[in-house]
Amino acid sequence: MNTKTQIWIDNNLVKPFVSATNILVRFVGFLLKLNHNLDKEFKTIAVCKYKGLGSIVQASALLQTLRANYPKAKIIFISTAGNKALLEKMDCIDQVVLLNDRSALQLMAGYPAFIYKLISLKIGVFIDLEIYSNFSSLTTTLSLARNRLGFYLRSSHYRMGIYTHMLYYNTRVPIMQTYLQMARLLQVEKIIDSLYPLQTGFEPVVSAPYIIVNPNASDLRIERRWPIENFRQLISALRKDFPQKKLVVIGAPTEAPYVAELLQGFTDDHIINTAGKTSFEELISLIQQADLVVTNDTGPMHLAAACGTKTVALFGPCSPAQYGALNNVLAIYKNLYCSPCVHEFDVPPCGGNNQCMKQISVETVLDAIRNTHVSNPQNPIYTVANEDVLGFVWR
Repeated sequence: MNTKTQIWIDNNLVKPFVSATNILVRFVGFLLKLNHNLDKEFKTIAVCKYKGLGSIVQASALLQTLRANYPKAKIIFISTAGNKALLEKMDCIDQVVLLNDRSALQLMAGYPAFIYKLISLKIGVFIDLEIYSNFSSLTTTLSLARNRLGFYLRSSHYRMGIYTHMLYYNTRVPIMQTYLQMARLLQVEKIIDSLYPLQTGFEPVVSAPYIIVNPNASDLRIERRWPIENFRQLISALRKDFPQKKLVVIGAPTEAPYVAELLQGFTDDHIINTAGKTSFEELISLIQQADLVVTNDTGPMHLAAACGTKTVALFGPCSPAQYGALNNVLAIYKNLYCSPCVHEFDVPPCGGNNQCMKQISVETVLDAIRNTHVSNPQNPIYTVANEDVLGFVWR
């Protein structure tokens, strides 16, 4: 099930149930007068994040913090089946509970058993890391967790009864620190503010030395993609600048056709297409052993940060201050008037004409790669001067 369909279902079908549930929860809470104090030990702690592989990587700091402060608690992560491989690599998680959302029918068919499973776990504190999802709010409530922690925005006041404790979602704070704020709400003594170090025993499927190029972005926000022609020019230039290195183009199975389109006309054996051909373990191994990763703002960027691999990342609809504040990541950001827009709209005002990405030049990226490859900078924000102020009109 694609993201657009999920958003439509969430806004049109699920939201009315959430609003009604809010009224019911407030009434039951008034009658039962349950104790929601957080200054105690919990036997079971659940964290949920359904969408965004990169966001789950960023949440690994929170998971490690919970493990360090609640060594006797059972820590559960709740997500969708597509994130299974990543979650099973984190030994700070005791149990993973997954929901199949490959289609609307599979989601509805599996949801009752999924909720029954959550209730049976007798969750003491449920931390919901989704910000915009009505579905996640409903699921958090139906889990019957005694303490339910969630984020709120200006438009989400109706969730105030669903959650027992709420935090303001500040888009100006690095996302890892935003998630860690949940641990601070629990009054923990020790904060671990580093990503979980991803490891694998797999040998890379490509022999070193090589540079990884990731031209993809998930449909969660497809506007994060730099134009395909720009990537073509970049690959040609990298081949000339670094003739001793192979260029490995990565991608998920669903992204393989896009990568194939990008590489049409390239016959050089030093350009290797691995899109749709690697397991998650093999992808981690590839990223670990790479000399450099060049990527849009998407999942592999966060994986590279967790692996400690030098990375050049291209930003547009999302803020690099929020999602690119990572060690070994050099973020290129045009900083146009309309950017970042991702937190304000389901559909961007530009209608997909992502000038925030299109105006990042190939030469700018090449210059950043040359500098990064030589100097290994520590977490800079490489900002291109804002030459033009663009205005967009709703259609």
